[in-house]
Amino acid sequence: MSTDRMKKVCIVGASGKLGRYMVRQSLERGYEVVGVCRERSVSKLAEFDGRMTIVPGPTDDPEVIRRAVAGCDGVLTVLVPWGVRQYSSGTAQAVLDHARPGARLVFSCGWHITRDGKDRYSRLFTLGVRLASVLGKLVRAVEIDDQVEACRRVFASDTRWTVVRGSSLEEGDSQGLPVWSRHVGDPVLASDLTRRVDFALFMVEALTDDTLVQEAPAIVGCRAPSALAHAGDREDRKDRN
Repeated sequence: MSTDRMKKVCIVGASGKLGRYMVRQSLERGYEVVGVCRERSVSKLAEFDGRMTIVPGPTDDPEVIRRAVAGCDGVLTVLVPWGVRQYSSGTAQAVLDHARPGARLVFSCGWHITRDGKDRYSRLFTLGVRLASVLGKLVRAVEIDDQVEACRRVFASDTRWTVVRGSSLEEGDSQGLPVWSRHVGDPVLASDLTRRVDFALFMVEALTDDTLVQEAPAIVGCRAPSALAHAGDREDRKDRN
C-alpha cells in the first residue's frame, strides 16, 4: 500500500509510551488516528485532545476493536502480556477478525518471539525470558506464553501483517529508522538496544512498506555499535537470513 492510500490508522494500546509515540508520528504524517486504551488510561492521551478519536475499553474486547478499526487502512497493535487471562492473544484475534480485508496490520513484541525457530539466543537471554515467564505467572502479572500464542495466530493468518520484534529499549531523541534482520543472533543485532521513539518509527513506517508484509523483523537502533559495524552488508544480510 502506498503512502497516499494510508489515510486512517488505529493504534491499539495508544496510551502507553510506545503507543503515544506512534500517535504523534501518525498525526505528523497527516493520518486520521483512532486510539484504543483502557478507560482509566484515557487521560494519558490528553496532549492529543481534539486531534484523535479515542475508543476506551479493553483491547481484547472484540466489540471495542470492531468499532475502533472500522474504516482504518492500517492498525498498529502493541501486544502486551499483562495479566493471566490471554490478553495478548485476545487482542491479536480481535484485530485479525475485525480489521477490514487488505488493511495493513503491524504488531509489536520482543525478540523472544520466533517465527521459524531459526533465531539464536544467548543463554542469558533465554534464562531471562524463562524467569520473567515463571515470575510473571506467580504474581499473576505477566503471561509471556500468551504473547507467543498471539504471534502464532498472526503468523498463521492470511492478512497483510508485520510483527516487529523489538530489542531492549531506552528513552532519548530519535536516531533514525532502526535496522533489522530476519533472525535474532545476526551480528548486526548484537548491541540489543533501540530508542523507544525509533521502535515506534519502525512500526509507523511499516504501514507503507510492502517489503515487510508477512515478515517478522528483529530490530536494533541504527546508531547502535553493532549496526554501525555492519552497515555495509545490511541488504546482503536480509537476503541470506
